[in-house]
Amino acid sequence: MRAGLRALTSRGRSFLASGIAALVMAVLLGENDLFRIGILVTALPLLAAMVVARTRYRLSCARRLDPLRAEVGGEATVTLRLENVTRLPTGLLLIEDTVPYALGVRPRFVLDRVEPRGVREIDYRVRSDLRGRYPIGPLSIRIADPFGLVELTRSFTISDTLVVTPPVAALPHVRLSGEWAGGGDSRTRNVAAAGDDDVAPREYRQGDDLRRVHWRSTARRGELMVRREEQQWQSRGALLLDTRRHAHRGEGPRSSFETAVSAAASIGVHLAREGLGLRLVTDQGPEHLSDSGVSHSLLDTLAVVRHSPARTLEMGVSALRQGGGEGLIVAVLGAIDAEEARELARLRHSSITGVAVMLDVSTWEGSDRSAQENFEAAQTILAGYGWRIVRLPAGVSIAAVWQDAANRGRYVLNPTGGAA
Repeated sequence: MRAGLRALTSRGRSFLASGIAALVMAVLLGENDLFRIGILVTALPLLAAMVVARTRYRLSCARRLDPLRAEVGGEATVTLRLENVTRLPTGLLLIEDTVPYALGVRPRFVLDRVEPRGVREIDYRVRSDLRGRYPIGPLSIRIADPFGLVELTRSFTISDTLVVTPPVAALPHVRLSGEWAGGGDSRTRNVAAAGDDDVAPREYRQGDDLRRVHWRSTARRGELMVRREEQQWQSRGALLLDTRRHAHRGEGPRSSFETAVSAAASIGVHLAREGLGLRLVTDQGPEHLSDSGVSHSLLDTLAVVRHSPARTLEMGVSALRQGGGEGLIVAVLGAIDAEEARELARLRHSSITGVAVMLDVSTWEGSDRSAQENFEAAQTILAGYGWRIVRLPAGVSIAAVWQDAANRGRYVLNPTGGAA
C-alpha cells in the first residue's frame, strides 16, 4: 500500500486532496451529500493504489539488435519481446526503453492488455552520427490504473550494446608487392612474414597458435618462443593510426581525425578481407585485436578510439619496430614534422612495402601557414625512403585516392649505406 501511495500521479494526489477537503467541509457545514462525495473522491485513488500495488504481473523481456554493429549514420532496429507468463491478463502498460541521448529520444509505447501467456513484439529504430559503444536498456514498465491515478514503475535488468563503427568505404584492389601477399597478385612470402622450414624457434607474435610454443626455449629465454617449422604461411601487416590531438584539425564528423579513423577502418577491413594478418598500432602503442574476426575486432576498437595527448609518434614507431615480421606497413598520419617523418621512414627497407596515407591538414579549417610546408617536407622524406604516398585532403574519400598506393616511392642509398 505504501508503494501504491508513493506511486500516485498528480491527478491521484489532486483527487485525494480534494476528497479530504470535501470531507472536512462536510463536517464543518453538516452537509451529508458533500460528505458522500468526499468519501467517493477520497476512496477512488486509495482503491487504485491498493489494486496497482497488489498487482503481480510476471513478464519476461528479450531484446534483439539488428545489426549488432551499425556504421555512423546508419540505422539499427531494436526489437522488444514481452511475454506475460502468468494466467492473468495485464492491465494498461506504459513501456519505456533506455537509450543514450546520441541514439535519439527514449522510445515509449502503450500496451492496453496482454492476455495470459500472450506475447507482444515492439520494434523501433535508433541512429547515431557519432562513433562509440552505446548501452541500450534496461526496459522499464509503468503499470497504471484505467483512471491514471496511480503509476508504478518496474524495471528489468538486462541491457544490450550497440556498436556504432566508423564509415567503411569499399577500396579498389591495389597490387602491393614486397612481403605482403594479401590480394593474390603478389605471392612473395619470406621468413619474416610467413615462417620457413627452419626448426629454430622465434619470439611469439600476436596471432600465433599457443599450441606451437617451444617450452624449452621459452624457459631459457624468459619469453614465449614458438617453433618456426610449424608456422603456416601467412601474410602479415601493420596499420598505424595517428590519434594525436595536435596533429589534427577541425571538429565533429568532418574533422581530420574522424577522416583518419574512417580511412584506417576502410584500409583495415580491405586488407583483412584479402587475407592479411593485421596488427593495429596507434601513437600510444599496440592495440589488441582478437585472432578471430579481425574485421569486427578492428571496427570495435576504432569505434571507441579517441584523441591522445601524445606529442610524438615515438611509442607507435617503437611498437612497429618491436613487432617485426610485417611485409606491409600502412600509416594513416595527421600533421607530422620532418623529424617524425624520418623516424617513421626508417622502418621501411627493401623487403617491406610502406604506404603513408597523409592527411593534408592544411586543407582543413583552422590550419596555419606552416601546415603545408610541413606536409611537403614529410612527404619528400617518406618518398625518399621508398614509401608510397597517398594524399588525403579534406572532403575526399579514401576510396578516391587509394589507387595512389600502387605508385612506388623512390629508394636511394647514400654513401654510408642508409636510405636518403
